[in-house]
Amino acid sequence: MRITMIGSGYVGLVSGACFADFGHDVICFDKDEAKITALHEGRIPIFEPGLDHLVASNVAAGRLSFTTQAADALADPDAIFIAVGTPSRRGDGHADLSYVYGAAAEIAPFLKRFTVVVDKSTVPVGTGDEVERIIRETNPDADFAVISNPEFLREGAAIDDFKRPDRVVIGGDDRRALDVMRQIYRPLVIGRSPVIEMSRRGAELTKYAGNAFLATKITFINEIADLCEKVGADVHEVARGIGLDNRIGAKFLHPGPGFGGSCFPKDTLALLKTAQDYEAPQRIVETVVAVNDSRKRAMGRKVIQAMGGEVRGKTIAVLGLTFKQNTDDMRDSPAIAIIETLQDAGAEIHAHDPEGMEQAKLVLRDVTYFGNAYDTMAGADALVFITEWDAFRALDLARIKSLLKTPVMIDLRNLYPRDLVEDAGFSYTAVGR
Repeated sequence: MRITMIGSGYVGLVSGACFADFGHDVICFDKDEAKITALHEGRIPIFEPGLDHLVASNVAAGRLSFTTQAADALADPDAIFIAVGTPSRRGDGHADLSYVYGAAAEIAPFLKRFTVVVDKSTVPVGTGDEVERIIRETNPDADFAVISNPEFLREGAAIDDFKRPDRVVIGGDDRRALDVMRQIYRPLVIGRSPVIEMSRRGAELTKYAGNAFLATKITFINEIADLCEKVGADVHEVARGIGLDNRIGAKFLHPGPGFGGSCFPKDTLALLKTAQDYEAPQRIVETVVAVNDSRKRAMGRKVIQAMGGEVRGKTIAVLGLTFKQNTDDMRDSPAIAIIETLQDAGAEIHAHDPEGMEQAKLVLRDVTYFGNAYDTMAGADALVFITEWDAFRALDLARIKSLLKTPVMIDLRNLYPRDLVEDAGFSYTAVGR
């Protein structure tokens, strides 16, 4: 199949490279000339494990290409995937659909034969209807169908998620379009990945409902962690005890400083705005958003308390800045609110992240960055873990103690066993333990 990806960001590039690896002919279109130039030169604009090799191998095989020219990208595709950003709109939290609607208008004049237009972006209920209207008004003679095909990719594991998904959701009722989508995803069907067909609006809502539920699980276990600290229980024991129940499941029950990233914060807000528009309040999700927002600052105060209640003039070493490991994404990272809380209290921040420091520099001020974990700790009054990078899981505790002014460790990801750290002579603070 001939596939065009509109947008060469995280979703568009990963999806395009994976489709090409299935054997489809894929062209990724983006108006960002610097991004396309980088891709032509073999440079990947985002960090995602394995993506550089996947892109390079499919470019070499002639199945994957990149362009800034709409005429080249839209010459004769069987399917056009809209994979542009839908950030939260400033001021009201609604998803900003201007890029989606702009893509629809740009696509319309090029439709010469039956073409499937696929909403891959995360969009509110009813967006597919508007995309269809825009195309039809722009090109009344166009023969096309609009399908919703939401992505369920985890940053840091996106390639595996795409190739071995829990499910593929396809929303639409046009038989020709569904046949095209089945051919596109046929390699996954052979691998026994379930492909679920439903209404277009159902598919749009499935994406938001799924992310909201996962955000709820995270927020739930974080609040249980707070209770565990008060009653003398270990949240990991509680999480295992409930997670072995198949009705609950063990995933997303790891406590921490709150969720961030490109999906959960904006998608929960967008779901709430859609619910308001349709007068169907989502009270649970409202609470999840409020609790998660307040938790990030609360984790900053937790660090201050662990340091005796006063951090003015002190230096704090922070390991981990991105919202999760295996990404360079700083969007809504808990580290931002935590560091700003510590800075507001007068602390100086030394920080290191394996991949996220360049992005961190765009959103954090007055932070001193270091090239490795140990240099970050030298002369600091305390060490704080914020992101659960594997590189931080087995550091030399004796060396850490020798570098710090005072042996204080605040472990917001519970990377280390309490007895191991305390036996090494540290004051240790964790989450829910």
